[in-house]
Amino acid sequence: MLDLLCITISFAVTAMARDMLFSDMSWIFILGLILPSYLVVALNGKVYSIRLLSQPWPAVGRTLRAYLIALGVMTLAGFYLKVSEEFPRLTVALASLLAMTLLTLSRYYFVRFRRAIVGGEPYSVALIWEPHQPVPPIDFSVRIAADGFADPERHDPVMYDRLARALRGVDNVVVSCHANRRAAWTHALKGAGIQSEILMPELQSLAPLGMSLHGTMASVVVSHGPLNLADRLVKRAFDLALASVSVLLLSPMLLLIALLIKLESRGPVFFRQDRIGRSNQVFKILKFRSMTVEGADGHGSRSASRDDDRITRVGKFIRRTSLDELPQLFNVLAGTMSIVGPRPHALGSRAADKLFWEVDTRYWHRHAAKPGLTGLAQVRGYRGATIVEDDLRNRLQADLEYLEAWTIWRDFKIIVATFQVLVHKNAF
Repeated sequence: MLDLLCITISFAVTAMARDMLFSDMSWIFILGLILPSYLVVALNGKVYSIRLLSQPWPAVGRTLRAYLIALGVMTLAGFYLKVSEEFPRLTVALASLLAMTLLTLSRYYFVRFRRAIVGGEPYSVALIWEPHQPVPPIDFSVRIAADGFADPERHDPVMYDRLARALRGVDNVVVSCHANRRAAWTHALKGAGIQSEILMPELQSLAPLGMSLHGTMASVVVSHGPLNLADRLVKRAFDLALASVSVLLLSPMLLLIALLIKLESRGPVFFRQDRIGRSNQVFKILKFRSMTVEGADGHGSRSASRDDDRITRVGKFIRRTSLDELPQLFNVLAGTMSIVGPRPHALGSRAADKLFWEVDTRYWHRHAAKPGLTGLAQVRGYRGATIVEDDLRNRLQADLEYLEAWTIWRDFKIIVATFQVLVHKNAF
């Protein structure tokens, strides 16, 4: 209701501002096409799923994507109905901008304050547990002790009726039972008419993402790309647009830095180094050379320090201001990097004299997406030398958090925040 109200208000306000609220009713016809289209797309895209009710920015991203698809459907419908020429294009454009703004604000604040708005969690989740079985540390709406209440191995109509009454109004039920009774509980809940789940603590170390079928055999999904095809297309288009414009605008600065590097010391302008990229594939990263040729460490086993004697005078300035990273815009154009993503590390990078993957085995998980010029870890201040193991763990946690809940809007926020940390105490 809130989504439909935001869209309706946007078109009405735009029509009023253009003095066509009653004089030209075409906006009502457009609204009549876009509202049902949006509702169908939103429901099909799981915009109102339980998961999105706890994640504000992913909820916003999914909502705006649904609106843009609905807008495309409306345009296509207008074309086939041969009425697109009568569409007030400026009205549609302005109303859509306003609608997307209102949808962003309403969805973000609804998710943030959902408990206060609806008086608790919007969805009801029940727990059924057997004696001596683990219980997830969350607040369940309903808790049912199976002992003495329901035995799934007894196919008793009275028992099934009692279970059905206990689960009335519940959206999701989780069962914690003995391993040898999982099949029985599965059978008992197949006809319950609600989403039912069986806890399997032994799978926790695998961190499964779901189930899949290969013929008649089931498998556990343990990994997939953080972005689907549509998201990858959006992110790639964003990268190409921003990198192209940045190279054009910054070309005088790039040439000036290259000239200063060449004048100060012999050697190439660019420093090329093997880094770990997407899918754990090694690629060549480009940076402005900030060290002497003799002191350059191609393997990356020695991190730069604050008073590093390998760094040139020009190098000290461009490292301090992060200008040495600008050539990576060409990596973005080539497709080996993205504007925003986990920062790529050299193969020999160490924390407390340990290789990064020796500190935390989850290190390889961060390469599920393309590395970036900037990332969530960098805007949080996690940059510079990795002296202790926590220096790496803090960055890793931020990288995994970024991959878990990616949206193009979050990329925008990280880019804006990056300008605040271009000059940083750990940049040396």
